[in-house]
Amino acid sequence: MNKNIKVVFMGTPDFAVPSLEALIDNTNVVLVVCQPDKEVGRKKELTMCLVKRKAIENNIEVFQPKKIRDDFKIIKELRPDLIVTCAYGQILPQELLDIPTIASINIHASLLPKYRGSAPIQWVLLNGEEKTGITLMYMDAGMDTGDTFAKCEYLIKPEDNYGTLHDTLAYMGANLLKENLDNIINNKTKRVKQNDSEATIAPRINREDELIDVSDTGSNIINKIRAFNPYPLAYLKCDNLEFKVIDAVFKPMNNTIVGKITREKDKLGIEVKDGIIYFNKIKPIGKKEMDIKSFLNGLK
Repeated sequence: MNKNIKVVFMGTPDFAVPSLEALIDNTNVVLVVCQPDKEVGRKKELTMCLVKRKAIENNIEVFQPKKIRDDFKIIKELRPDLIVTCAYGQILPQELLDIPTIASINIHASLLPKYRGSAPIQWVLLNGEEKTGITLMYMDAGMDTGDTFAKCEYLIKPEDNYGTLHDTLAYMGANLLKENLDNIINNKTKRVKQNDSEATIAPRINREDELIDVSDTGSNIINKIRAFNPYPLAYLKCDNLEFKVIDAVFKPMNNTIVGKITREKDKLGIEVKDGIIYFNKIKPIGKKEMDIKSFLNGLK
């Protein structure tokens, strides 16, 4: 435990909460920085992120600048020993990274230099990777380009989706941080430069990425369904009907007619490039999620 070490933690989504908890237990977190509160739902209610909620529960001051590069005076005044970031959501300027007396480090949800960027978990699943993990790195002004010093691998299971992989990696990140905290503080880490020639990018997900293309292969479509489950969910357009796909299975088959709807008793599927995607659970737009049998029973 290093309660004399002053830490500024920067993170926003629930992925960052376990790492914040680890720092609260083992250091003196003097400030939590997260993105401004967002309007959520149809009523557009202003909602705080889970990192902010955790900070308030522990009586830690919260700072929410719109643009951190223009507004970090409060961090300068605190003179922290460490800045630790985890899925914060903004790129930090070098002047800010140079403030801590020890270092500015980042907890990243991929095996760098693979999948630099804001959506590594989704892109790992979209691309059908067999493994991923957590990387701890010293930050520089680039996007996830700093020297690394610790990694932990995870073999992706066939049943993993975005939700399960997200939660697994969140706790792996917190544990890896705890294991390396003393070495970070005492400057005993082994810095490794990233090989930029091996780098890949994991850009922010947009709605076009979530659309299922029935001319694609079955395995790619299943990967897309996994990558966006439980949120925001991959979706399919069929004639005038649009629905989100929560769970499906793929049956390989030759001589398919791409886009053809297949119904077999309580089964509903669509033919794709190399087989049939059978839907197990879907969510029609504006309705609750339902299993495919319930959906078929409701069709006229």
